[in-house]
Amino acid sequence: MVQEPPIRVERRLAAILAADVAGYSRLMHHDEEATHAKLTTLLADGVIPAISAHGGRIVKNTGDGFLAEFPSAVEAVRAAVQFQSRIGELTTADAEDRRIAFRVGINVGDVIIEPHDVFGDDVNIAARLESIAEPGGICISSSAYDHIRGKISAEFVDLGEQNLKNITRPIRAYAAVLDGRSPTTQVDGIRPGPLPPPRLSIVVLPFANVSGDPEQDYFVDGVTESLTTDLSRIARSFVIGRHTAFTYKGKSVDLKQIGHELNVRYALEGSVQRGDSRLRVNVQLVDTETGTHLWADRFDKPIGDLFDMQDEIVSRLANTLKGELIAVEARRSQRSIHPDAMDLNFQGQAYIYKGITAKNMSTARHFFKRALAVDTRSVSALVGMAMVDLLTAAGLLSEDRIARFLAAEEMANDALSIYPNHATAHWVLGGVYIYTDRVTQGVSECEEALRLDHNAACAHGFIGLAKYYMGRAAETEGHMLEALRLSPRDKTVYLWTSSVAIAKLQLGLDAEAAVWLRRTVEANRNFAFGHFLLAATLSLLGALDEARAAVRAGLALDPDFTIRRITATRLSDNPTYLTGRERICEGMRLAGIPEG
Repeated sequence: MVQEPPIRVERRLAAILAADVAGYSRLMHHDEEATHAKLTTLLADGVIPAISAHGGRIVKNTGDGFLAEFPSAVEAVRAAVQFQSRIGELTTADAEDRRIAFRVGINVGDVIIEPHDVFGDDVNIAARLESIAEPGGICISSSAYDHIRGKISAEFVDLGEQNLKNITRPIRAYAAVLDGRSPTTQVDGIRPGPLPPPRLSIVVLPFANVSGDPEQDYFVDGVTESLTTDLSRIARSFVIGRHTAFTYKGKSVDLKQIGHELNVRYALEGSVQRGDSRLRVNVQLVDTETGTHLWADRFDKPIGDLFDMQDEIVSRLANTLKGELIAVEARRSQRSIHPDAMDLNFQGQAYIYKGITAKNMSTARHFFKRALAVDTRSVSALVGMAMVDLLTAAGLLSEDRIARFLAAEEMANDALSIYPNHATAHWVLGGVYIYTDRVTQGVSECEEALRLDHNAACAHGFIGLAKYYMGRAAETEGHMLEALRLSPRDKTVYLWTSSVAIAKLQLGLDAEAAVWLRRTVEANRNFAFGHFLLAATLSLLGALDEARAAVRAGLALDPDFTIRRITATRLSDNPTYLTGRERICEGMRLAGIPEG
């Protein structure tokens, strides 16, 4: 009797992605047909395209979920980030109790492969990781984390070792910190691990009410809660949830110990004091590793409507803190021997925050290019490159303005194809449209940015500029004042003030334009075009000696500048705009600026 050869079992190393719908039974009980139809649409429009784009295949459907196999952990995580973002976009208008959200678990291991299924302990681990992920979140094992670390731009926070159902050994797990939102539902369970805390990780401790009036507690707590929410909008930030943060209220705390307990790099603490007619808010940012005070500020103004004041305080603090945190992270990144894409992005962003000069823009571009070499799908690097090109062209730092605008448009669209809800990418794209005679589209993009992040001061600035190009200069100042209200210490303040000035020139209000341009020069003495605009305005006012001094200051910064840089590119066909532009050019000629 011939013995049958043993059946060969096919095994291979693979990344396994397990996903299901959170609360699926409840959703089906509420409305079976609508839930089934919505799930089918989300799978077709969000999940399946992302999995295919990253070389994966769905090997098994499980009713409310699926198992997918990928050749690498990097592609599995990228696919998960992509479809979670897309599903968030497709369900944003749904009522919260009807919204479908996937939980995702990813593991890497040696598995048994069959045409329509995968088996093995490592498959079970992926499924168990999915069960502890938050709705809309991604949870991965340490084996998957080892494969992706430094290769993708998404941040992960260490959840420590987890005892998973029917898995004999503890599994160290990591939760994704997706763009603009942190896995706050799991924050209370975070335990510190041997790895350093995530970059841009922060806890906003309850502000102290030092007014001596217990009735002011609601306002003080409101500032803390709103600031927590607004900081979580910073891309790839990890912000400790309010429920955890408020457990420290009224306690004398050691900030280094808090950093250890919550596994965060920074703590923000502050106080609010209300007098008879004024309100004062003091804040300070602390490095929890060393206890060093990194930054402090004070907000002091007459008391008005408390809710309006709360909004203004939070907006200003959030915008200022974003710049400070990026600067601190950039300094940390400089010490990295083997910088990853995120390290390089922070350094590029830091140079943008230093100011719009040819040298700063060139250096920022260098870091973003290096980041893209590490991770071609780094959203932060794509947006950074787009911003560099936009600001270089907008600041008249280059002769090939149209080419720069088109490059910025391409990069911004690439970023939005990966992460459609990136507020900065939207206002950068809006700026490109506004500068390239697509004003209506530009305003729409900026309004979308404000819907995603109401603190996006630059979006207000570009809308104000759009009104100038539309021949509606009288509306420009209001938008710029809103940008200044949101971010009075922004590095781009001089662009906003100069935009008000050219709007005033379009309206024939030359003296007012001069006031705004002196403010522009004071805000950034290295902004050559500001000096040239001031020279034109002073010439129109008859102050030729001062005008020529302003020309000398501008040419010292940009010796190649000529009037042709302005006239060579038509940014709008609006006749009112064109008349105003010619008036500025005439003032420049009177001041002695070369024609080119």
